[in-house]
Amino acid sequence: MRFQFLILLMFVMACSEKASEIVAENEPQHTALDSLLLSENEMKYLRNIKQLTFGGNNAEAYWSFDDEMLVFQSDYAEWGAACDQIFYTNWKTDDLKNNVPQRLSTGLGRTTCSYFLPGNETIVYASTHLGGDNCPPVPERRTDGKYVWPIYDTYDIFTADLEGNILAQLTNEPGYDGEATVSPNGDKIVFTSMRTGDLELFTMNIDGSDVRQVTFDWGYDGGAFFSPDGTKLIWRASRPQTEEEIAEYKELLAEGLVKPTEMELYVSNVDGSDLRKITDLGQANWAPFFHPSGEKIIFASNHHTERGFPFNLYMINLDGTGLVRITENDTFDAFPVFSNNGKYLVFSSNRNNGGTRDTNLFVAEWIGD
Repeated sequence: MRFQFLILLMFVMACSEKASEIVAENEPQHTALDSLLLSENEMKYLRNIKQLTFGGNNAEAYWSFDDEMLVFQSDYAEWGAACDQIFYTNWKTDDLKNNVPQRLSTGLGRTTCSYFLPGNETIVYASTHLGGDNCPPVPERRTDGKYVWPIYDTYDIFTADLEGNILAQLTNEPGYDGEATVSPNGDKIVFTSMRTGDLELFTMNIDGSDVRQVTFDWGYDGGAFFSPDGTKLIWRASRPQTEEEIAEYKELLAEGLVKPTEMELYVSNVDGSDLRKITDLGQANWAPFFHPSGEKIIFASNHHTERGFPFNLYMINLDGTGLVRITENDTFDAFPVFSNNGKYLVFSSNRNNGGTRDTNLFVAEWIGD
């Protein structure tokens, strides 16, 4: 799932050779590649940025356990994708501008949210292919103006090898099952499911056994990730409060839709205990991921603008204090994910897309705290 926007403005920031000669030894050393960083603020946190993809909508890129590979979803037509399919790449060496990466999904239906499993030779992902060979229909623009995401009831969760062979089907319940991610400990998967009649978080073992419900409140709970030590979860959630808001949520859900424009971030232990809301910013706060320290969260948000655009990256302490802005530009930045070793950040952005609607993947060295 993703927001797709036009980039409105791009400008170039680069350090001169003379400046780099006198910069303090412990300060960031930027290169010509950093012309893809769009503000001085970004240069406080990122350097040596590399663009990985060059067309279509590419998002939700996640690292292998050894940080050598990325698995991601793309609808790039030149790669034969009519809608989102799963691909992987060796991000350091592959040339995705000129070569097609290995597709790991079947090429049928629509897919989302892939993740490496321990050993780096298998992945987990969700797909609608059992519900039909074609891409499921995208919701038409609504007359009431509401922006909605489709919740396809044919999504189930599968595992596959790096040749694209399906190894197992992990879910087989009626309704939506998707958004699976894997614990750094390699023992658990967290995912979103409609099996109770609401979009709730569940955990299971990596073989699909021992399914346990984590959340229980009305509203969309999704996009969950484990903390680096595997003891906590961070996720996005909507929490309709009034009778009118709850009725609207249920009506959309009955149509297989959810409105993602009002979401905040929540954290809990893996079993759902000690559940806490950590943002109260308004608008859409989503795509959260733990900082390697386990004490901070990086996420995407549009709370700083009344018009709902752009989306930039922010970081906040686990207790909800210390909000800081990471990217500062007039485009779309989202899906930030730290590498396991904490040295790199991969994210999706509309920057450098030539004025198209393309959303591409970027990897940068992380030099922030």
